[in-house]
Amino acid sequence: MQLISLGVSSRRQSSVVGRYICAMTPAKPPSERPFVDRDYTTLELPDLPQRDYRISADRWVEAPEALRTLGDELGEPVEYKRRIHGWLLWRAGPPVGEARYMAVSPDATITFRFDLHGKRGQGVGPDDQVHERFRTWKEALRDHPMVQDDRSLDE
Repeated sequence: MQLISLGVSSRRQSSVVGRYICAMTPAKPPSERPFVDRDYTTLELPDLPQRDYRISADRWVEAPEALRTLGDELGEPVEYKRRIHGWLLWRAGPPVGEARYMAVSPDATITFRFDLHGKRGQGVGPDDQVHERFRTWKEALRDHPMVQDDRSLDE
């Protein structure tokens, strides 16, 4: 983040903070963000995607083995994406193409997987329905909250 005095005119992606304009720098593409080198507990996992770094499944202390090996068949690392109403969302692979998603309960006892092939895929959600669209699978996560820690619901 760069602070620019109000004497300088800049309207591009900026917001006023006190007497300064805060010029926002664009986020790095996810593939260029470095993986962190510290471990995270469930409570430490952030609610939203991070702009500067990635968290590997190997860095989540409570990660179940099914999550740690999610990307093995693709040769891709498994990275944390966000919380969806308590569910911890992880992905191995690119956002579009061959990818594997997994939603994990905070206590790591319940998992749901979605396999993406291009723009469509297949996975069972917490509503016990088979979803062919990633969006409806995520909506099922939203509609069946999994809150077992002190965090409030997101979204």
